[in-house]
Amino acid sequence: MLEIKLDDEELKALYLAEVQKRLDKIELQSMLMDTKQLCKMLSLSWPTVEKLFLSDPNFPSIRIGKKWIFNRKQVQDYIDRWSIEKKKMRR
Repeated sequence: MLEIKLDDEELKALYLAEVQKRLDKIELQSMLMDTKQLCKMLSLSWPTVEKLFLSDPNFPSIRIGKKWIFNRKQVQDYIDRWSIEKKKMRR
């Protein structure tokens, strides 16, 4: 005979962790992001993002009133190109 015992708290923690992973994945797949999401994506502070990227007119950003909006795919493409250029400059 096989007996299985489950710890309700541990099961709840595992369930919540899995739900959070799926929510994070959904967030990453969303098309637009705000400044907080951009900073998280780039692992940079907002002042650094402003200094490095918002001063570039080619950076994919939209300003609506006081709020900045960014297209996730366009930002990723820009960052990919930017990082390649930075690597070339170091050589």
